[in-house]
Amino acid sequence: MSSLVVKMATEMPVLRAGGKVLSTAENRLGHLVPTDPTIGIAAIRERYEEHGYVWLKRFLDPDAVNAFRGWVFGHLAGAGLIEPGSDPRLGLAAAGGGDPQQANRILMSLVRSVAYEGFCAQPRLAAFMDEFLCGISYLHKRKIMRHTMPGSATATPAHYDLVYLHGGTNRIVTAWIPLGDVPVEMGGLVYLEGSHAIGRKMESEFAAQGAGLSAEERISAYNRNMTEGGWVSKDLPDMAERFDTRWLIAGYEAGDVMLHSPYMIHASTANESTGWLIRLSTDIRYQNVDDEIDARWANHWSLGDML
Repeated sequence: MSSLVVKMATEMPVLRAGGKVLSTAENRLGHLVPTDPTIGIAAIRERYEEHGYVWLKRFLDPDAVNAFRGWVFGHLAGAGLIEPGSDPRLGLAAAGGGDPQQANRILMSLVRSVAYEGFCAQPRLAAFMDEFLCGISYLHKRKIMRHTMPGSATATPAHYDLVYLHGGTNRIVTAWIPLGDVPVEMGGLVYLEGSHAIGRKMESEFAAQGAGLSAEERISAYNRNMTEGGWVSKDLPDMAERFDTRWLIAGYEAGDVMLHSPYMIHASTANESTGWLIRLSTDIRYQNVDDEIDARWANHWSLGDML
C-alpha cells in the first residue's frame, strides 16, 4: 500500500474557503495536535474536554480504510468520477468530472449498505466509544459520507454540530474519519482554536432568543433566530480576526479518527490536490444510549433532509 501514501504538507499552505484565503500569520493559523490512542481513555478524555477535539492517530487499520475507500470509489466509478483504468483506492478524478447527480444517487445507496454500516461499527471503534461515553454507545443512523472533487470551490462553512441536533442530548460526540490520506491541500477539517467555549456561548444565546418559538422551531437549524443554514460564518479569515484566535489545520492519514465536541466550530477548505485526487470522508455521531436521542437522526442521510 506504500504507493498509495500521499506526502503530508509540513509548511503553512495557502488554503481557500468560501472564496477567501486563510491568513498564514502565526496568530491566525496553526496545527492540530495529534494524540497517541495508547495513552489511555482518561488522558484522551481530558484532552478532548480541554481542547474540544482529540485527533487519534492511526486508530484504525490504514489498509482496511484504504480498502474501504477503494470499495466506495469502485461504485462511484459508475458515475464517471474515477479515471478509467486507475486503481479505485487512489480516487483519481476523471478528466470530465463525471455525473454529480448520479454520484449522489450512488452515495445514497452506499450509506444504506451493510458494508458501510460495518465500517462505521467496527469493533475497536465501538468498544472505544463505549469506554469514552461511560456506558453503551449509540451510533446515530444518519451517517454522512462526503466526496469533494479537486479543483472545486466546495467547502463547508464554519459551524458547530449541536445546531443540527437540538432534538436530543447535548452530549454528542462527532467522529470525522478521513477515508484515505487527506493532505492539508486536499481540504480536510479545520478547527477554530478554543471555539468549544465560543460555541457554548452562542448556543446559550440562541436558546434565550428561541424561548418564544414553538418546539418544532426551536430544534430547527433554520429558525428565524439562526444564521443562514445554521452556519456561524462562511468567512473563515474574518472569524479568526473576530475571535482573535487561529484556525488549526492538519494533514490526515488513512487510519486517523478525529473526535470533536458538539460545540467545537469547524469547517473545511477547498480541495486543491495537485495530483487530482478526490477527498473522501465520513462523519458519524455517537452518544450514550441512555441520553435523549434526536428522532430526526434515526433515519438514513438523504440529500435535502435539511439537517
